[in-house]
Amino acid sequence: MSKALKIIGTILKVLTIITGVLFVIYFWNLDQKLMAWLYTVVNKIFDRKKADVRF
Repeated sequence: MSKALKIIGTILKVLTIITGVLFVIYFWNLDQKLMAWLYTVVNKIFDRKKADVRF
């Protein structure tokens, strides 16, 4: 019984930590800030390339 309680306790601790991390990401809108930064970096990379557009 004791081993089962330790496993359940460990699972609860992990789920609590995951929930806390996801809340911080949501609260400070970090996912959108990361995507905005990534969007500017990708645009800088592709703006340097020569466009080869033919119609």
